Amino acid sequence: MPFNSLPFLLLFLPVALGLHALCVARRPGWRVPWLALLSFAFYGWWDLRFVPLLAGSIAFNWLAGEIWRRTGRAGILTSAIVLDLGLLGLFKYLGFFAALVDAATGADLPLVALALPLGISFFTFQHVAYLVDLRRGTAERMTLPEYAVYVAFFPRVIAGPLVQPSELLGQLRGPEATSADRAACGVTLLTAGLAKKVFLGDGLGSFVDPVWAAAAAGGQPGFAAATQATLGYALQLYFDFSGYTDMALGLALLFGISLPDNFRAPYRAASIQDFWRRWHITLSAFLRDYLYIPFGGSRHGLPRQLLALLATMALGGLWHGAGLTFVAWGAAHGLALGLHVLWRRAGLALPEAAGVVATFTFVCLAWVLFRAPDFATALAVYRGLLGLGTDTTGVAAAFWPLAAGAAVLAVLGPTAREAAERLIPQGWAAAATALVLALVLLQVGNDANQAFIYARF
Repeated sequence: MPFNSLPFLLLFLPVALGLHALCVARRPGWRVPWLALLSFAFYGWWDLRFVPLLAGSIAFNWLAGEIWRRTGRAGILTSAIVLDLGLLGLFKYLGFFAALVDAATGADLPLVALALPLGISFFTFQHVAYLVDLRRGTAERMTLPEYAVYVAFFPRVIAGPLVQPSELLGQLRGPEATSADRAACGVTLLTAGLAKKVFLGDGLGSFVDPVWAAAAAGGQPGFAAATQATLGYALQLYFDFSGYTDMALGLALLFGISLPDNFRAPYRAASIQDFWRRWHITLSAFLRDYLYIPFGGSRHGLPRQLLALLATMALGGLWHGAGLTFVAWGAAHGLALGLHVLWRRAGLALPEAAGVVATFTFVCLAWVLFRAPDFATALAVYRGLLGLGTDTTGVAAAFWPLAAGAAVLAVLGPTAREAAERLIPQGWAAAATALVLALVLLQVGNDANQAFIYARF
């Protein structure tokens, strides 16, 4: 039941909001268990098969934390984290690693492809963050209902944003922070995210996906097609994923929860380091706190720092998908971050405008590896960008006005949260939001909506 569907917008959400308001008014002490129940209902409506896995993982990790608190045995937490990562590996990477072993040894292993539970990468990271923070002494104990909401809160369980335990616990224990302005901001963010997804993300996808499909089928896109595929996908991915995040933030506000920002105009970044401070911010913070710093970070000399950057980003790439193209994408960003460190140490600098152009160009070229199903497809697109292809499949003149408008909005426009906070409580903004929401519902009703890209990770 994705956010951009009529069953969610016209059935689940109104009913959930009404029952939540009734709970807060009559039984405020039941609010946290009720949010947990809503979250399981949402997850089960989307895919009932994996509700036991989600519930079991929550109970197991919470019990591991409780046992550690009573015994002080660090091995309890370590074992729980190993099991969490093992389950992630079983469902997401079993076929990938079997294929690697088969390619290296010729063992002809049977390739098993298990159904991928929705959001398993995200809720696994939430488990790891809680257990590690418990050991570090930076996380407070949670009750089981609090932990269930921390892991499975329905606006963010499928594709984030990731949250630290400390970011959510105080909001669950205090009285619900509600106000007319917060509710208006929530509706505005939800509407903005829907519009970004339905009109821009899906709109760009209708031009981009056919070119990628042709390249994956063995075609050799020409320069125009390859440019459309590369630039279009960079914009499609941004508006699809940032649109999801805006919806998640807006929905959370309607239920009295403030989630952290996940995007801050990333295509405005003037360096690759700046890009990762603006793109998927909560994942960047997780990789920094739970991989890069434990790997040594910048505390043990330059060679160790460069290796830590490369390893962190390569693993971050693998987290996105079970494929060598994802690893290569992550490694490319790790190398770029390493070069940025060397560049700064050498005292070199670029004018800001040149930095923005260079960063955006690199990011777009790296997205080719992220989008391509294999290296052959990626190579075909890269050859096309060099003018070495002739295939014009999917090329459409109508793509460019849409892409130009999307690019201007991505680079120059405010973030959705900035716009929402700036416009509230102006009456004309409320009317505009209502109009946009009506248009979105009409578009969604045409069954033209597509799945969220990050839901598959």
